[in-house]
Amino acid sequence: MRPSHIAIIGAPLDLGAGRRGVDMGPSAVRVANLNGRIASLGYAVEDLGNVEVAQPETTSEGDTNAKYLPQIAATCERLAEAVANSLAHGMLPLALGGDHSIAVGTASGISHHFRQQGRKIGILWLDAHADMNTPATSPSGNIHGMPLACVLGFGPPELTGLLGYVPKIDPQNAVIIGARDIDEREKLNVRESGVSVFTMRDIDERGLRSVMEAALQTVLDGTAGFCLSLDMDFVDPKDAPGVGTPVRGGVTYREAHLAMEMICDCGQMVAMEVVEVNPVIDEVNRTADLAVELMTSALGKRIL
Repeated sequence: MRPSHIAIIGAPLDLGAGRRGVDMGPSAVRVANLNGRIASLGYAVEDLGNVEVAQPETTSEGDTNAKYLPQIAATCERLAEAVANSLAHGMLPLALGGDHSIAVGTASGISHHFRQQGRKIGILWLDAHADMNTPATSPSGNIHGMPLACVLGFGPPELTGLLGYVPKIDPQNAVIIGARDIDEREKLNVRESGVSVFTMRDIDERGLRSVMEAALQTVLDGTAGFCLSLDMDFVDPKDAPGVGTPVRGGVTYREAHLAMEMICDCGQMVAMEVVEVNPVIDEVNRTADLAVELMTSALGKRIL
């Protein structure tokens, strides 16, 4: 049975990205009537507002290999607590980014909740990027290129050790779909980690349905369910222009909906986050509107 309550948690963080503007992502998604459109599916919706985040104008970036690390870790800890508390109250957490570094908080909160029950979770990472850099390999020092590595136990201890244990998720239960832009030194991290990766070539050759079937089998192998981490750059920029780091050649509008519909059909998604919506470079908020469409598809909206 699906949960009857959805907890919306904003995390307007843009310290992890090189381009400003994703801090307005939660507002843009709410403006696109996220709460009302989810409620129309029969859910009770509780919007918990936004977790506190530091502003770059009022703080120092610190280590250039991991910029704003203490501030990002603090935000992720607050988000983790809000996510875990939502799960403890029987709600499905829906986190709104912000840049993708918030995933450390989202995944930590979910993992902590199920770890207390002696269970583990998987993670489905829909993204043009692998986000598997570490401070030693990152060409930019931007932490939004590191969160999946941190969730899997690789990276700065301020993030990998959030809530007191490592890793948050077993790499054998982690799947990346849609990758098409991976840094050279990052590729070794990906290969050595044990994470499963379906690139855009895999989608071209196998079709998205086959890829999703294999991915869901992996994230559900021995787990209590999985977290969906959706970076809007998963979708081609023709349909999602307002994202932090657009990359040509992403999935189509219908492929994105198919992925969400299959996620819903499996009935095992325990939490979701949607990140990297940047209204500063969007076109009349259509990326945020698409984000809401995809969220409602994952939560049960159907054509017929």
